[in-house]
This record gives sequence, C-alpha cells and structure tokens, in this order.
Amino acid sequence: MTDHASTRARPCLSPGNEGQGRHARGRLGFILLDTEETADDDIRAMVPWDVGVFITRVRLADPVTVQNLTAVAGDLGDAARLLPERLDAIAYVCTSASIAAGEAAVERAIRSAQPETSPLALVTCVVDAMRHLGIARVAVGTPYLDEVNRMEAAFLEDRGFDVSSMRGLGIARGRDMTRVEPRDIVRLALDVCTSNCDGIFLSCTALRAVEVIETIEDETGKPVVTSNQALVWRMLRQIGIHDSTSGPGRLFRLPEPVQPAVDMPRAR
Repeated sequence: MTDHASTRARPCLSPGNEGQGRHARGRLGFILLDTEETADDDIRAMVPWDVGVFITRVRLADPVTVQNLTAVAGDLGDAARLLPERLDAIAYVCTSASIAAGEAAVERAIRSAQPETSPLALVTCVVDAMRHLGIARVAVGTPYLDEVNRMEAAFLEDRGFDVSSMRGLGIARGRDMTRVEPRDIVRLALDVCTSNCDGIFLSCTALRAVEVIETIEDETGKPVVTSNQALVWRMLRQIGIHDSTSGPGRLFRLPEPVQPAVDMPRAR
C-alpha cells in the first residue's frame, strides 16, 4: 500500500532547481537542408549518448547551383530560432552552402537568433579538420556540378590549401546526392587521389562517405576527411569533448594536430 503521508512530506520542487536534464555533457544544434537524408544518421551515430542532438531544417531549391545555395542563407536565422534555447553550439550543415554564404555571414545569422550559442559553418569544421591532419595538398571528390566545384576549389585555395585534383559527379538534385552508393564513393576517392596529395576530402553532407572512410584510408594510405565526420569532430571539440573515439578515420584517432608542411592562414 502506498504511504501517502511520506509522499506528502516531501518538499516541492522549486522553480529554477529542476536539475541538469538528460544531456549532461552538452547540447548541440544542427541546421540541415530539407533534402538531407544522410547527415541525421551520421551525426547521431558519432555523437556520444550523453550529448544532446537537436535538428531543424532549411529549404534548398533544386538544382544545386551557386545561386540557390547562396539564397538559403536568408533563412538561417529563422531556422536557428526553432531550436531549443541555450544550446552549446549550432552548426549550419551544408558544405557548399556555407561556402556560398560565407563563414562570417553564417555565424552572424545563427548568433542573431541564438546569441548565447557558439555558431559554426560546416566548412569551418572541414578546414580545421584538414589542418589538424596536416593536409596541405588535398584531393577533392564531390557530387556537385562544375560551377559548385569551382567555387569550392577557390575557397580552399584562398584558405591556403593546394587542390591537387578535383572531381564532381555532376548531380543537380540534392536528394539524388543521398542515393550515391558507398562503393561509388570509394571509386570517386580512388579516382581523385594523387600520389602527391596529403589527404582526401569528400565534400557534401548528403554523401554516405562516413561509411567508407576506413576503407579509403586503408586502400590509399592517405587520411580522409568527410563533411559529416569533420562536423561532429569539430562540434564535440567546440564544447570541450576530446575523448570520443566513436568517429571513424585518423581524424578521431589523432589526439594532437600534425605540423603542416606549410603555414596556412586561419579561416576568416
């Protein structure tokens, strides 16, 4: 029988003393494209169980051109407002769109909606990951059209990287990018890999590249960076988590950054 007297004797919870909540080590927000079908699973697979994952979306019109990628930036503030307040960090989860908008503009849009959070553009995560691995000469594989590839190559070169080779699959629709099979991503990586590159970057959150990082690193002997892998690696470190081994590839296994062959400017 329930002891109602002892239940009534307990003090009532006072407002402001509710506790820490479920996610003791951090709470992360992610702004995805509406066509995205890959990043959701990749993020949740790599983020530790005690770190919260909160997702919202923005619309990207097809085809995936520089003009349409740039247009998405105007919706980032509204998307960030749909996320819970006081998240530790919020990232815009699109490589090419964060280049088109500009890292500073992405950060301003997120911060305007969530001033107490730390904002990140995905491409900033990629740049930091490649520098951590000591990659100066990079081979790049993408699903994009040529005009998007040219924009991305110019961005990487502006950040001090030497793009040793680059190939896009010429896919125009966002959802079609999510349907590229992992075996074809391996072929793309092997095709762009050059003997003098320091590593391989597989661009696009829609590609199922996380699934084949280890395979590509084993076959080429080169470190591999993918958009979703770099995103989670950088976001965890943004909130002070350095002990996670849940992510794939050398990036997650390398505790200290490699000294690059050349000094490269920090992302602006």
